[in-house]
Amino acid sequence: MAHILIVEDNPTNLKLASLILRDGGHETEGAADAEEATLAIARRVPDLILMDIGLPGKDGYELTRDLRERPETQDVPILAVTSFAMKGDRAKAMEAGCNGHLTKPIDRVSLLSEIRRLVPTDGAS
Repeated sequence: MAHILIVEDNPTNLKLASLILRDGGHETEGAADAEEATLAIARRVPDLILMDIGLPGKDGYELTRDLRERPETQDVPILAVTSFAMKGDRAKAMEAGCNGHLTKPIDRVSLLSEIRRLVPTDGAS
């Protein structure tokens, strides 16, 4: 089971992602913005971060770049889960430091498949 931080400002999307992940055997924690995410990470570094890009204040690209500069989070996989689906958005997420990019609405099978790819089952906490 992986501990997954979901950074998502939309309560409905946060609830949906949490349900999918819990049904998949994972533990989740939510954060509505960069500040909440930073506080959550200070309490416990997650095994994976699901990152919405369109966050209020500091957006997901900037937060991802910040996390990549911190020793405790530089190697934590970050999966962009966003409504940003235009040409170039995937590349922009990857350039910011994300390890993958999924578009909304969230597809359960794709999400769980990406998590299996990014989080080794024998190393999850």
